[in-house]
Amino acid sequence: MSEEINFAEALREVAQARNINEMQLIEAFEESLALAYKRTVEPEKKVEVHLDPDSGELEVLIIREVVEKVEDENLQISLADALELESDVEIGMEMEFPVDQKKFSRIALQAAKQTLTQKMRETERNVVYNEYKDKEGQVINATVVRMDNKQNYFIELGSGEAIMPPREQIPGEKLLNGNRVKVYLKEVRKTPKGPTILASRADERLLDYLLKQEIPEVANGIVEVKAIAREAGQRSKVAVYSNNSNVDPIGACIGHRGNRIQAITGELGRERVDVILWDSNMREFIRNALSPAKVALIEVNSDTGDATVTVTPDQLSLAIGKGGQNVRLAAKLTGYKIDLRETAAIHDLDAAMQQALQEGETPSNSSQQAAFDALFRDSKSVAVALPTDDGSTHEDGAE
Repeated sequence: MSEEINFAEALREVAQARNINEMQLIEAFEESLALAYKRTVEPEKKVEVHLDPDSGELEVLIIREVVEKVEDENLQISLADALELESDVEIGMEMEFPVDQKKFSRIALQAAKQTLTQKMRETERNVVYNEYKDKEGQVINATVVRMDNKQNYFIELGSGEAIMPPREQIPGEKLLNGNRVKVYLKEVRKTPKGPTILASRADERLLDYLLKQEIPEVANGIVEVKAIAREAGQRSKVAVYSNNSNVDPIGACIGHRGNRIQAITGELGRERVDVILWDSNMREFIRNALSPAKVALIEVNSDTGDATVTVTPDQLSLAIGKGGQNVRLAAKLTGYKIDLRETAAIHDLDAAMQQALQEGETPSNSSQQAAFDALFRDSKSVAVALPTDDGSTHEDGAE
């Protein structure tokens, strides 16, 4: 049989073609052939198979232990009988008895082939898992290959395939077979059916990657991305900060005539990306996060993570945003529950003080306090947005 087929050479070719470790494949072949022979030819005996990777010589051996008194002839040989075969054997040693190759039936070889196929599949799966486990958390270029009836996209990565379920897709984005796209490798895990690779285009970290790719100041650390809040396909907010006082972080991200931010939005299906200034002062950060709305008084409770923000009627719709999106994103970006409260008299104190100055009067502390209190007497909560445990946000109704 070994004269007809050089198993070592054949396995070497398979290993090279399928990017499998050659010695691992030979070991798998030896194990599968031993199992098949034992199962179909001599089930009661201990069987070992050895394949020489250089010569291609294949040996099937029956292993028997040397004992004083034989209790199982399939597994043991007496010392007396063993000494007739080899003069230097001792009790406890194992002796090998080569099997006549004619005893390898077609059934045994077929069983070995089936087991070997399974071993190869497992080895290939391990290769894919190990390759992409190292790439978990990275963004790579991939090719769309198909969509199933559950609206899952399957993405060809190279030697592996990833799945992108609807929740990880950019809503409204239609991808065609053959499209090249950037995807974030969110998770790589082992399953009984092989490695499962989860790809995403909705994850905030894809936007973070694109910022580094398109904006040199972000890539080299001059501009730091402090936080990202994203509703994929619609709108995102990015909080940035400059570590160099001579570099405008917002201008660096937007680029000349908006060319940098446009390149990013183009990759994300024209998703709007708002760039705001991060501030260590939480009140100012919340104020910036609610832009383009201009807000007035902000009260922050750092212990509870609540923020009450007062806005005038003309700024209310901007602060809330379409479907509550602006305040939701601001809450997610800052990590604070934001309660928007409307007041119609937010500028009255300024007007009163201006009038007093014109009349040559200086308002007393008590009159200032009285005027201040009057401003918010009729204020009411109109929208509340809060970050949830999973990083998303939701909006409560008006009080």
